Amino acid sequence: MSIELSPIARFLLLTAAFIIVVAGMRAAAAILEPFLLSLFIAVLCSPFLAALNRRGVPNGISILLIMGVIVLAGLAVGMVVGSSIQGFRDDIPEYQARLQGITGQVLQRLNQLGLGIEPSQWRESFNPGAALALAGNTLSSFGNVMANAFLILLMVIFILAEEVGMADKIRYANADPGKALAAIERFSKSVNQYMAIKMVLSLLTGTVLMIWLLILGVDYAVLWGLLAFLLNFVPTLGSILAAIPAVLLALVQLGTGSALLTALGYIVVNVGVGNIMEPRLMGRGLNLSALVVFLSLVFWGWVLGPVGMLLSVPLTMTVKIALESVDDTRWIGVMLGSGKGLYDVPKEDLNDSPKDD
Repeated sequence: MSIELSPIARFLLLTAAFIIVVAGMRAAAAILEPFLLSLFIAVLCSPFLAALNRRGVPNGISILLIMGVIVLAGLAVGMVVGSSIQGFRDDIPEYQARLQGITGQVLQRLNQLGLGIEPSQWRESFNPGAALALAGNTLSSFGNVMANAFLILLMVIFILAEEVGMADKIRYANADPGKALAAIERFSKSVNQYMAIKMVLSLLTGTVLMIWLLILGVDYAVLWGLLAFLLNFVPTLGSILAAIPAVLLALVQLGTGSALLTALGYIVVNVGVGNIMEPRLMGRGLNLSALVVFLSLVFWGWVLGPVGMLLSVPLTMTVKIALESVDDTRWIGVMLGSGKGLYDVPKEDLNDSPKDD
């Protein structure tokens, strides 16, 4: 016996299910964060695994080689920035006190110009010291995630080991294996292309900014380079968020001139890398609307925290490809796209719905 639902009832039912799923994801964020990181690390490692297998290296040895490289890279990063994060967090109260002194001078100057502002109102609406605390908490949250490094590595190993026979399982378990395998291949190709280009550009951004801050003499330059590298994965707002604490610290430590030079360095690097190099290298690979990218940043950051912000674009691409793979939800996947390439297709082809063989 089937029950026919009206369009409104169906919409309300789907909305309620969506809210329940999102609430469950927020409640299980502590479990989802390492799992999603493991999944996307495995996706990034899969091309290297396939390349080693093609050269005759056994699957087990290939996985061990890849894990060895990841462990060495993680240990190197941990040794370099681990003590810096703790040192910066210990110095935050001193930096905040200096910032309060600077803001007090600004208030006094404004009062002399006849622009009287209540100090309490100023602190409520503008608190630059909170940016330094936010940077410290963000770096600590990434450190807490990396505290689960052993669990993440174990999950990556099992995912890579399971990947070998996954195609055969999909062929036997799915009524239309061709569509499922094509969707998985499209997702893997898109994510690998996006993450590879983003990794290189983020590394370039972080390295150049670190060198610039070292030249200026800003404290914890390596830490700010790491923050610029990490937040460059966050679309739209990442470069702005990475610049704020470094500029404030330069203001507190070295004065207005160095703060302006710090801000200028961030502007030049982010414009050159983000607005010139990245569009040329990315091309049409992502096919995500700019509005969708921004909203996905807000949504996944709200659900999963900093890890969700880092993975917002790959997660949204996963949802988009999954929606496009089902006839009833294909229109939603199209709406999430940027629309590039649609106008190159004749209208009659767009109006024709795909038919199953």
